[in-house]
Amino acid sequence: MPDTTTVEDKIIIALDVGTKAEALALAIELPDARIFKVGMELFTAEGPALLEEIAGLGKRAFLDLKYHDIPNTAAGAVRSAVRHGVYMLTLHASGGREMLSRAVEAARSEAAGSGRQNPILLGVTVLTSLKDEQLREIGWAAPVADQVVRLAALARESGVDGVVCSPQEIEVIKLKLGRDFLVVTPGIRPAWAAAQDQKRIMTPAEAVFRGADYMVIGRPVTAAPSPREAFALIVRELAQNPPLK
Repeated sequence: MPDTTTVEDKIIIALDVGTKAEALALAIELPDARIFKVGMELFTAEGPALLEEIAGLGKRAFLDLKYHDIPNTAAGAVRSAVRHGVYMLTLHASGGREMLSRAVEAARSEAAGSGRQNPILLGVTVLTSLKDEQLREIGWAAPVADQVVRLAALARESGVDGVVCSPQEIEVIKLKLGRDFLVVTPGIRPAWAAAQDQKRIMTPAEAVFRGADYMVIGRPVTAAPSPREAFALIVRELAQNPPLK
């Protein structure tokens, strides 16, 4: 299990910016933040070298590209990510059992061969921007919560370390799949921040209380007048609200 014993270790800062300069400036401005998420926009703009620059600052990179392809292609992408030293990465759980299993095998073999640490592999279940009616539009008849649990179970059976899901599904996943199965949740908004474009949201203290291992927080910190002060506010909130055991 990864070390999330301090509240700072539970917070993933989403680098939802367009350039390397902005991303590295935020990483420097947040000295107490440990993990930074690089998503599709930033990775497409700056490429894999950014991951190594983040590591060079003593930070951990979360590569959130949501790999979803044929098994061989997904496995190859995972091997490349391991070579760049990512701490965690995402795959769409809806890519299926073979894709997920091949990705797990690729991560372990590449890490062993290169002397790097095994990355945390996370299955993306249902995006937090989607609700029941949107799932029906794309042909998924099950309600969001049921679909999340189904995909989380598939990910666990395939050897994946955990899942990305909305805060509303934290408790049911921990109940059905075990406390050791990691839950990473976006859709986290402190009480003083607006909901913006995510519909299934929760405060940091509520998410940790329910069992979240990691929380992805972006604009409430990165777009704040003082990102450092906003991060410190969240840390204080978490320190005052212990998790549910």
